[in-house]
Amino acid sequence: QRVATGGADLLKAPMPGLILAVNVAAGARVERGQDLAVLEAMKMQNTIRSPRAGTVAEVFVAAGQSVGHGEPILRFEAGGA
Repeated sequence: QRVATGGADLLKAPMPGLILAVNVAAGARVERGQDLAVLEAMKMQNTIRSPRAGTVAEVFVAAGQSVGHGEPILRFEAGGA
């Protein structure tokens, strides 16, 4: 279980890997700690959890896509709480 990092509105991959699943779409309301995506890295599955409550504005990845460390996964609407 991992919480991705980034600015207040941008959620970034905590490590390079392969996106196995994306559990939210743009417009979805999420709670802090909610599962957002699953990232496979070094043969281990890592659940990407939301660092805060808010609304998803945009999703940048899809299942089957490779991502690098720090690459954007999704963006929250600005100022969401």
